[in-house]
Amino acid sequence: MDRRLSAEDREFQADMREIFRTKVPQEVRDKVARGQELSRDDIAAAHRALHAEGIAVPGWPVEYGGKDWTPRQRHIWATEMQAAAVPAPLAFNANMVGPVIAAFGSEELKARFLPPTASLDIWWCQGFSEPDAGSDLASLRTTAVRDGDEWVLNGQKTWTTLGQYADWIFVLARTNPDVKKQAGISFLLVDLDTPGVEMRPIQLIDGGHEVNEVFFTDVRVPADQLVGDENAGWDYAKFLLGNERVGVAPVGSIKRKLADVKDHARSVATDSGTLLDDPLLAARIAELEADVMALELTVLRVAGGSHDGKPDPASSILKLRGSELQQAVLELAVDVAGPMGLAWGPDLDESSLPEWAAHATPTYLNFRKATIYGGSSEVQRQIISGGILGLR
Repeated sequence: MDRRLSAEDREFQADMREIFRTKVPQEVRDKVARGQELSRDDIAAAHRALHAEGIAVPGWPVEYGGKDWTPRQRHIWATEMQAAAVPAPLAFNANMVGPVIAAFGSEELKARFLPPTASLDIWWCQGFSEPDAGSDLASLRTTAVRDGDEWVLNGQKTWTTLGQYADWIFVLARTNPDVKKQAGISFLLVDLDTPGVEMRPIQLIDGGHEVNEVFFTDVRVPADQLVGDENAGWDYAKFLLGNERVGVAPVGSIKRKLADVKDHARSVATDSGTLLDDPLLAARIAELEADVMALELTVLRVAGGSHDGKPDPASSILKLRGSELQQAVLELAVDVAGPMGLAWGPDLDESSLPEWAAHATPTYLNFRKATIYGGSSEVQRQIISGGILGLR
């Protein structure tokens, strides 16, 4: 594959680079580069800066604010954004519920929800996983029963990322218990201020509060907040996950982090020079660089995440390999930190350590989730074996 950019693409790349480095607040970019946790205001400021430039939701249909970009231009947009340490537009809005509403929602739902979803005037969160329905999502037990002009929603969702900041949640619920499990699921939009909704924080191993569990007790949802057809939610969920999986192969971020790790290794002195002079470590870095290049070529081959409402099976390759490489680079960062990486946590006096070393272990621990969310690695291998290799 020819990876050289045309004159048009080089100009496009320069435009993206200028926007990312001048329009997004520097303090937000600095936090991302240092691996610090972003606040709600940080995430919103970055998203809205991109929206103001018209590039927050490029994957949407053009009539709803998307861009008629080539796959290579979308790749340039993503990699330049990641290289500049710019947080991506909020995924729940840009990559998940927005495309679903645009593809399957009524005209009323599109007019009502797409503009504030693109601008982040509505902050969405995801209500898919349940305590007994994660990778086997079709086994979900949250129910929605029709009662006149409303649905009555009961059940529980878990691992609801950034739900503490959200205004609305998109929910998969069982609306027909008498058919096979994939066939009786619907896709509902729920205002989190509705009576009967309760959100509780989940404390993570790195000490942060990033995810939540959500409980629905006789929550009344207007019937017109059903997306598409009743009992067709499983198809919409597969469409959504196809888009999500393409977005979790962050080549630019992996490249930036790997370059940072090389710099850190160069700063750690040993008896014979620095850690970067160690041939085993150098070989490990070289292998990762080759793997990232192979991933980038695969990203360029996959033109978007979904076609005709169905996910491209190749998106599972990106999800699988991208998440594994993220973890491998972060594990390398912990190894480079060595004993310095053993001291971490909210009570740590970071002035006694290099900042990168203090963040190495909690970041590594946080991203153990990467091979689970969006469909676990085991699920991705199953999709690849059937959808690409034709194995049964």
